[in-house]
Amino acid sequence: MRGLHVGYGNTRVLHGVDLDFSPGSFTALLGSSGCGKTTLLRSLSGFVPVQSGSIIVGGRDVAGLPPEKRGMAMVFQSYALWPHMTVLQNIGYGLKLRGVPKAEIAAKVASMLAFLGLSGYEGRKVTALSGGQRQRVALGRALAIDPGILLLDEPLSNLDAKIRMTMRHEIRAIQQRLGVTAVHVTHDREEAMTMADRLVIMEAGRIAQVGTPEEVYDRPASAFVANFMGAENILPLRVEHSAGSASLLAGDAAAELPPALRDLLPAGKAVAYFRDDVARLDAADAPSAGDLVMAGRVAARAYPGGVYRYRVKTDDCEVTVDDATRHELGAKVGLRIPVQRLHIFPASEAGLAA
Repeated sequence: MRGLHVGYGNTRVLHGVDLDFSPGSFTALLGSSGCGKTTLLRSLSGFVPVQSGSIIVGGRDVAGLPPEKRGMAMVFQSYALWPHMTVLQNIGYGLKLRGVPKAEIAAKVASMLAFLGLSGYEGRKVTALSGGQRQRVALGRALAIDPGILLLDEPLSNLDAKIRMTMRHEIRAIQQRLGVTAVHVTHDREEAMTMADRLVIMEAGRIAQVGTPEEVYDRPASAFVANFMGAENILPLRVEHSAGSASLLAGDAAAELPPALRDLLPAGKAVAYFRDDVARLDAADAPSAGDLVMAGRVAARAYPGGVYRYRVKTDDCEVTVDDATRHELGAKVGLRIPVQRLHIFPASEAGLAA
């Protein structure tokens, strides 16, 4: 995709998107509602027209071609199966439109059903199938035409949690066995992380970051990506530089800034993002030992299982912390945060006043 601009009427949704998809890769488009991920997928498929830019597949620009001429197939969120048709008729529908003989369609569908673990279901109406079976039929219909590119528009969102977990692994295994290039839209971080080998994080119609799940999760490129990928605790900081060193200050707490960040963070206000499992609760007078240790008070406590989940209030902020030790409400604690686990950005980049 090169310089892709897409909109609805006068409302621009995609703002010059550039993306490459390697053959055989599994890419997840991830972002909050309204970020443009579904529009991007539908632009690829041909269901949403492109205002400007190109979609090049195998050296050919397909941006002006209808969906059936692009060598792609889509699995929709609603599955879009024909309720009056049998499983055989649904899976073979794309082949029928292409004029494939009935005997070849039957053989292809039988092969696809065996591949999907649905042998013997040819004659059933799709309305008699479970949610997971319907999802397999929708996938089989898309794969029956041997597409080079498989587009997945949140196909698991209508399934219950247990079936959804199973289907994540099944779709990924099928994609790897066939070697098809897959582009998957989801708002579910865990789903994207477990299925894809590459994540594309979208923000307001633009690409915020592209990388492997490990890169995006551990090294977010911006405050937005850090927050979106689960680092929802926000800690205001100050950065102070001196000869050969730099310090992080959070209220009365202080810690040395890691060498790798000294040149990246200018002196002044900064903002750190961290996940609930990064910090822990210590004694109120515990030594810092290189960490940021802030005086705090337990404002709320819950037990989701395995650990306690606390809301801890300090002079400057209120954060969520998972900790194995039980603390009473109102107890004074030391909020211990390892500096190397923080995602730190200048306040101006985090959208805050510098």
